[in-house]
Amino acid sequence: MLDPRKLHLLRELARRGTIAAVAEAVTFTPSAVSQQLSALEREAGVRLLERTGRTVTLTPAGHLLVEHAQAVLEQLERASAALAAVRGGPSGPLRIGAFPTAARVLLPPALATLTGAHPGLEPMVSEIDPADVSAALRAGELDVALVHEYDFVPPVTDASTETEPLFTEPMYLTDRPSVAAARADAWIMNKPGTLCHTMAIRACQAAGFEPLVRHHIDDFDTVLAFAAAGQGVALVPRLAAVDPPRDVRLTRLPLSRRTLAAFRRGNGEHPAIRAAITAFHTALPHLPL
Repeated sequence: MLDPRKLHLLRELARRGTIAAVAEAVTFTPSAVSQQLSALEREAGVRLLERTGRTVTLTPAGHLLVEHAQAVLEQLERASAALAAVRGGPSGPLRIGAFPTAARVLLPPALATLTGAHPGLEPMVSEIDPADVSAALRAGELDVALVHEYDFVPPVTDASTETEPLFTEPMYLTDRPSVAAARADAWIMNKPGTLCHTMAIRACQAAGFEPLVRHHIDDFDTVLAFAAAGQGVALVPRLAAVDPPRDVRLTRLPLSRRTLAAFRRGNGEHPAIRAAITAFHTALPHLPL
């Protein structure tokens, strides 16, 4: 019989690439992870891993088992959700991840609705970049998260994650009529590795140039303050530009950002997850879109 907990470790190894990274994600020691994976090989009766020095890669059988592991773990999530529904209404801790704009604009009215309707729930919010959400969901660090997707950037959630669309907002450019018109300007962008940074770089490349990035700033209020001070141009989403500085002119672009709720595949009908997503939808009319 294959142990689902060991299947989870194998899936994490396929995603993260090293035993050290898996150990950090699941708060095990690397030695404990190695022992669990060796035990899984014995249970499976075939070699799942190729070990060369400190490097570990999956064999074809290992990759095959990861595909089945995803289905098994998804079904276990469905069973957990069904049992939670039988136990009664949503209650207990609910770990919510959100990117900063959503945390500031969407979550306050949503949480007021959520806790008012379900006083037994204990929502706990953590800011997180959407690129890190799937790993946090798989590791059990989050139950549900708000993520965003941009034009020019493929979705960052993986096969272990499901999403439900919430809303779409337009993108704006500061102080120029088009991205192409900002070819010679200095740019203010988010930090490398974030979706916002990738989107801005690719928007410039689509306009035919590589941008000169002078500042790396994640907070959009600070980005707009820098733009107002003449320190460069920037792309900002609608919810970050509700009340821009008076010295900043904004041009709406044919680009958009889409916000979605993300959760572990199979877990979407868990009462607490469903209550949170319902509260997100209820808060949408309050947004200045």
